[in-house]
Amino acid sequence: MAADSVVDAAVLGAGPAGLAAAVAAHRAGARVTLVDSGPRVGGQYWRHRDGDHGRGHRLWSTLDRLRDTPLDFRPDHAIWHVERTGDGFTTHTSAGEIRSRTVIVATGAHDRQLPFSGWTLPGVFTAGGAQALLKGHGVVVGDRVVVAGTGPFLLPVAVGLAEAGARVPGVFEAGSPVGFARHPAAVLRNLGKLTEGASYLRALRRHRVRTHTRSTVVAAHGDDRVRAVTVATLDREWRVVAGTEREIECDAVAVGYGFTPQLELPLQLGCDTHLDADGSLVATADDRQRASVPGVYLAGEVCGVGGAQLSLVEGELAGRYAAGAVPGKRLVRRRAALRAFAAALHRTYPVQPGWQTWLADDTLVCRCEEVPVRDVRRSIVDLGATEPRAVKLLARPGMGLCQGRVCGYPTACLVAEARGRPVTAPDLLGMSARPIAQPVTLGSLAEQHVEEP
Repeated sequence: MAADSVVDAAVLGAGPAGLAAAVAAHRAGARVTLVDSGPRVGGQYWRHRDGDHGRGHRLWSTLDRLRDTPLDFRPDHAIWHVERTGDGFTTHTSAGEIRSRTVIVATGAHDRQLPFSGWTLPGVFTAGGAQALLKGHGVVVGDRVVVAGTGPFLLPVAVGLAEAGARVPGVFEAGSPVGFARHPAAVLRNLGKLTEGASYLRALRRHRVRTHTRSTVVAAHGDDRVRAVTVATLDREWRVVAGTEREIECDAVAVGYGFTPQLELPLQLGCDTHLDADGSLVATADDRQRASVPGVYLAGEVCGVGGAQLSLVEGELAGRYAAGAVPGKRLVRRRAALRAFAAALHRTYPVQPGWQTWLADDTLVCRCEEVPVRDVRRSIVDLGATEPRAVKLLARPGMGLCQGRVCGYPTACLVAEARGRPVTAPDLLGMSARPIAQPVTLGSLAEQHVEEP
């Protein structure tokens, strides 16, 4: 396809949602370009190496089926900006521009982190980071790895590490799965989810890995790298129960508290957002997966974290609608069932405000700019900041390399707690909008804008 041609749909992101959207639109007769910063399709969920045949992966047959479709796939194209131009859109990437009549944004999500003492030590990884190194490179992050945080994602991470030869002293879940009992209808409509969870628990038992609910890592210890962690039992608000702290030796930690949708591109396009049940800011999609901006479609985690199966369904719906096709009712019903389960999951594993009581004054909130808790609180109490963006200007959290991707959520939580109110959508919006979605060199920009003599 010519570099300057206009395609019907540019699909941004080649994970489950984006790949399903591209295939659905292609099969409906649309001219499609699929764009991703990675070298192959699959995204984070199906991250793999050349020659992988699906061992350790879920839904691998689905990936095989989707990637057999002949698509105009642009690998190694990091997207840094999308804008409306004329009757369509221009997607700016590290390897050139792509023009399209519509865009389908399926950029996924990244790990949501909560700071704790020692979390910046080498050897402390996000849960997703530990899994990505294992899937994408065959690298086990340590010999003795503690897994902690909240949500069912901890289970496949622990299983993957154990089956790769790591010793896992335990999985420390800050919440409790018993909350699913309050949502029987959603669970009964998704019995496959229970089967999947049970398979992970069986695998952990086989490797003699125990799961501990209402407990988590509250501190990491070491000098040049992590050597041990302190785990503690938590009450329902996630405050440490006095006297339950104990130290566990380890050389790596994998921690995750859910996911944060990657909203840079929807926000660049001016799409509406709202606060989802898990406390994340998400882009708003209607029943046809349309954003509030005409010509923009959304699929997967950008419009609500719900897992790979929901992403596949939303991607297929977005692709069909973007191509002008009408999907069957079965697909729409499947989306409703999976969204109901996602809502139940979010209510079962909420992030409770008591995590802030784990923090010492010198605990870093922003690791890029080395901003400690005391500076964030001082900007609120002494300097009068009332929202996260003001804290960013006064104390610099979110000013570093990650541009608030890691520290944005905890900063918003600290502001809300100090002001005696819940976190709001505007709080998170102020730490989420970025004019450049991915780091791009000035040289790359200059190469794309060479003026003719």
